Amino acid sequence: MNSEIKKDLTSNWFKLLQESICNRIYKLEKSNSRFKTTIWRRNQKKDEGGGEYRILQNGKIFEKVGVNFSKVHGKFPKQFQKKIPGAEKDPRFWASGISIVMHMKNPLIPAMHFNTRYIVTTHDWFGGGIDVTPSKRDENEKKEFHKVLKNMCNRHNKNYYSKYKKWCDNYFYLPHRKEARGIGGIFFDYKKNNFEKDFKFVRDVGVTFELIFENIIKKKLKKKWTSKEKEMQYVKRGRYTEFNLLYDRGTKFGLQTGGNVEGILMSLPPLAKWR
Repeated sequence: MNSEIKKDLTSNWFKLLQESICNRIYKLEKSNSRFKTTIWRRNQKKDEGGGEYRILQNGKIFEKVGVNFSKVHGKFPKQFQKKIPGAEKDPRFWASGISIVMHMKNPLIPAMHFNTRYIVTTHDWFGGGIDVTPSKRDENEKKEFHKVLKNMCNRHNKNYYSKYKKWCDNYFYLPHRKEARGIGGIFFDYKKNNFEKDFKFVRDVGVTFELIFENIIKKKLKKKWTSKEKEMQYVKRGRYTEFNLLYDRGTKFGLQTGGNVEGILMSLPPLAKWR
């Protein structure tokens, strides 16, 4: 398949998914809260693409949710080339993706994160994942979450779930705290075996995330919570912030390749605490 067709297919899907997820958030909110939309360019002097990030704050359900779409191209800085497959000799790249982070008003509803991306150097590959970070343990929620992910993965390959779950557990870990960020999920990268099959899997990951966040929210939307539980949420958000700023590869990639700073840091919670 032609490289330009692959780029169009993937970026169009990510943009469509952004619209779909924002519409689903509006339906859940049932309030006057609206997304604040910012359109940005990677390089004002050159045509190197850009993106659109949308942030909704202080809703009935979502204390803060960001939905970011990007489609950019350019050259990697020299110090970054060796870290990217296929960029060692040729620094040119093209990348598109969607990234979503949800921080909830109700502390009994976990924070949720999703992203998928397609990157082209002299190689091309998919990456992404889904993970959930509760501030209060709920074993039934954890069990159901992983069951849905396993069923989704099994539709494509029986080995995906165990492989990508382990990758997620290892990735979303704070070594300085010796603790996991949340209850895991799936994480994958450098997925380049078969474009059509891989793209089908990536689309299924996106659709599954829509179902997951809606189901989790609806089950706990009306549950009462205490100020003590809210304090627990603030402290957990502190851990979330530490991971995103110290270890997250997507954050580093965006900042080191000239991405929009506000869009990249939209994942940070509106309020966090450290004890």
